Amino acid sequence: MTTMRATIPTGPWTVADLDDLPRDSPTVRYELIDGALLVTSEPTLQHQRVNARLLRVLQDAAPPGLEVFLPIDVRLSPVRQIVPDITVVRSSDATGKRLSGRPLLVVEVQSPSTRAVDLTLKRRVLEETGVPSYWLVEPDALVLTVLELDGGTYREVARVSGDQPFDAVRPFPVRIVPADLSR
Repeated sequence: MTTMRATIPTGPWTVADLDDLPRDSPTVRYELIDGALLVTSEPTLQHQRVNARLLRVLQDAAPPGLEVFLPIDVRLSPVRQIVPDITVVRSSDATGKRLSGRPLLVVEVQSPSTRAVDLTLKRRVLEETGVPSYWLVEPDALVLTVLELDGGTYREVARVSGDQPFDAVRPFPVRIVPADLSR
């Protein structure tokens, strides 16, 4: 059996430090917000169910030239890397090991352990990076909150629940009905 050791940085973490961390569990995510390491673990079944169904809806609606990804490393700067539940990018930015451009949409399916980070730190980082759309899904309540950049700040443009539809325009036209994400 081989043992792998990761060197713990003495100062703020960088995205280069993340490359040295073990990747033996597909359900552990390493994220970096302004040099601070965030580690999240396996999501609940409901979280995964909602995520998978939303992914399918988005993939079916995505036009040529755009791609929809499950959790993938999104490096935003040398001290910022996030791993959203769903990311929409231009196909031209999806070559190689990691995304090379700014996402068009980031979706986070919230859990009790990540809710505060999703609502504050990630929101701020995505605003500062200029990600046009940020969606937050509450999997148990089946609520979708849609934030869009307006003058460099996110503005809530929709909050729907249950059978209420949301007809997205950005990053492409698609109808999302929160209740359908659990059926």
